[in-house]
Amino acid sequence: MSPELMQTTLKGYFTQMSAMNPEGWSELFTPDATIADPVGKPPVIAHEKATAFFQFLAQFYDRLEITPETPFISGTGAAVKWQMNVIAKTGKTAQAEGISVFEFNEAGKITALASYWDEPGLIAQLKGS
Repeated sequence: MSPELMQTTLKGYFTQMSAMNPEGWSELFTPDATIADPVGKPPVIAHEKATAFFQFLAQFYDRLEITPETPFISGTGAAVKWQMNVIAKTGKTAQAEGISVFEFNEAGKITALASYWDEPGLIAQLKGS
């Protein structure tokens, strides 16, 4: 698999996340792809949870912007450091940063994703703690 194909999939992932588009996002994953987001939560199957996940996000956020930094690609995987800015329905804003680790199949689809970030810290910002 070429690094260019992985780059294209990564760009699509962050674009579809920021757009909160479950259909476009799901197309980037294999049917059995797993996601641990953040790591420590039980992994889920991407295709089974996509619509519910994005509906959940849309209940709380007016805007979700995830900006990837330089990806590090090796073999069939990649790690990407990213920055996230959110605007809640309440008007409050919050920021987070993290690293997501992706595994790909030969067609460039994501087979596994593990994201490392401080979800409780983001929630605390939105609550004003």
